Amino acid sequence: MSDSAAVDTSCENEAAVVDTTSCCCASCGVAEVDDVKLKECTKCDLVKYCSIVCEQEDKLQHEEDCKKRAAELRDEILFMQPKSTHRGDCPICCIPLPFDLDKSIMQTCCSKVICSGCNYANAIREIEGKLEFKCPFCRKPIPATNELADEMMMKRIEANDPEAMRQWGSEQYCKGDYSSAFEWHTKAAELGNAEAQYKLAVLYHDGEGVEKDEKKAKHHLEEAAIGGHPTARYNLGVLEVKNGRNERAVEHWIIAANQGEDSSAKILMDAFRRGFIGKEDLAATLRAHQAAVDATKSPQRETAEKYLL
Repeated sequence: MSDSAAVDTSCENEAAVVDTTSCCCASCGVAEVDDVKLKECTKCDLVKYCSIVCEQEDKLQHEEDCKKRAAELRDEILFMQPKSTHRGDCPICCIPLPFDLDKSIMQTCCSKVICSGCNYANAIREIEGKLEFKCPFCRKPIPATNELADEMMMKRIEANDPEAMRQWGSEQYCKGDYSSAFEWHTKAAELGNAEAQYKLAVLYHDGEGVEKDEKKAKHHLEEAAIGGHPTARYNLGVLEVKNGRNERAVEHWIIAANQGEDSSAKILMDAFRRGFIGKEDLAATLRAHQAAVDATKSPQRETAEKYLL
């Protein structure tokens, strides 16, 4: 009877232990009460502070642990498998859009990206019915001139449409106006466009429209990868190999291959021959890769590809 009571007391004492770092300022030690609200460190989740002054005073002592934890948190986000690619699904057939940009079209009227299959089916319907050519999504008439198309796109840009901004930036890039391309891709990236993040990485890497900066190029590659951009993630893997971090490279390539990215699937087979990935992991990744590729196919898209290419 006495032994049982001793055990119960021990459990109560153990439960009474509280992590004071979660309820007290890491600098001055003040407890969180009704009139004192603590905020987490702006870079990590290890400690809390009652004021900016306390955070600054504790900076030197906390800096090393903060950097380590911040890097861990960043990796948790970076190496999370995206639910889909940055391209998403065709808004009409709801099938994942292919990576090949030539197999889809962005409508200038509504900025929706429509797969070639749905575009082809809509065009055939209109031709056979002798109907006016309209957007297959919003049903607005197709602009008859480039000037009208540009006017439509500018209206989308004025509405803060990131896809329109990205497209406009790409057009400026093709014209050789790299400064404007950088400006518009930056605006689109700030609104969450992963493709724009990838283009910014390219601009920083090449030093076009902005001063060459490999650190910023990598940052934008990471942002694009987090947003579901498989090509950006493949390139991150290549960078990791150059830095001698093969395990991180393989992680990137597995995620990209799972999204259907071909180069990552191929390079993983080479990584297997070098002993960087196991047989079972490679097989599972290749199956996921094929499933992702197959998910972008449809009879309608195959018909369009046959007649349009």
